[in-house]
Amino acid sequence: MSERTIFDKILDGEIPCHRVYEDEHVLAFLDIFPLSKGHTLVIPKERKAHLHELSDAQSAAIGRVLPRIARAVMKATGATAYNVLQNNGPEAHQAVFHVHFHIIPKLGDSGLGLSWRAGKLEGDAAKVLATAIADAL
Repeated sequence: MSERTIFDKILDGEIPCHRVYEDEHVLAFLDIFPLSKGHTLVIPKERKAHLHELSDAQSAAIGRVLPRIARAVMKATGATAYNVLQNNGPEAHQAVFHVHFHIIPKLGDSGLGLSWRAGKLEGDAAKVLATAIADAL
């Protein structure tokens, strides 16, 4: 078994959290190092490090509740904008190796800041890449 994460300890009741939602598949709670007021983490109860490792059932369970939790965060904080962030792997800035989604309200200067360095998708290369991804499905 790999090293237990802080989220494993929360799920096992060893560490408290400020719970905002829970069902048989999903737990949502306030981030203790928030980027803004209302920064909420949504985790599956299935203990996997990366999104691509989740079962279809766990993925669907998160997908069903993310919009509801986002609406609640917006209502409770007064935010009219927010980011949903999910990182996979250390190179993608994942710090806790248990799948988790951040709902981060954008309130004035607080919230997620990011730079977007867009490239260009070229025709022939795009066709090859799209085919490779579709074939992998």
